[in-house]
Amino acid sequence: MQFEQRLRDGLNDGTITVAVRRWRRAQVVAGHHYRTGTGMVAAESVDIVRPDEITPAQAKAAGYPGTAELLADLRGDEELPLYLIRFRKLDEPDPRDVLRTAPLTDADAAALARRLARMDAGKHGAWTTAFLTQIAERPEVNSVHLAETLGWERPEFKLQVRRLKALGLTISFRIGYRLSPRGEAYLAWLRRPPS
Repeated sequence: MQFEQRLRDGLNDGTITVAVRRWRRAQVVAGHHYRTGTGMVAAESVDIVRPDEITPAQAKAAGYPGTAELLADLRGDEELPLYLIRFRKLDEPDPRDVLRTAPLTDADAAALARRLARMDAGKHGAWTTAFLTQIAERPEVNSVHLAETLGWERPEFKLQVRRLKALGLTISFRIGYRLSPRGEAYLAWLRRPPS
């Protein structure tokens, strides 16, 4: 689920606890935790509703003055189901933030190397080390230039970088990326001469 800035801010400060979306199928699962970009939330419930079932209290909980304003702001095909999601802010850090700075033991690095090797075995071939090296050498450079240098289309490049980020190896900035301390340690481990 995409958390637009208005929703991120409201979930973070507690003024918003509900989101309403038109989806072909649910994009969140009740009980799962999600990153908003400013923190973590739990989806407490995910229900299909009709527009006339949305109450003024639910609209207010979604950050709108009333149901008319909420319904007017909805995007997507009106024929799609309407989902009402109740969120609860979590007072825990994003697991990726914790992972980024966690010490990297030799055993951790070896497990990470096996995981990245499985990612490299996909349809794109070996790419993980090239991506990490490019990000290390060109921190906070626009993804357009990084993707071009590596011969990838930008959307696919960004999708793969998100996979590295999920492993705690990269950090995203407004423009470009950097290796996290974990990513730097992993690259150093890879470059270490065999003992």
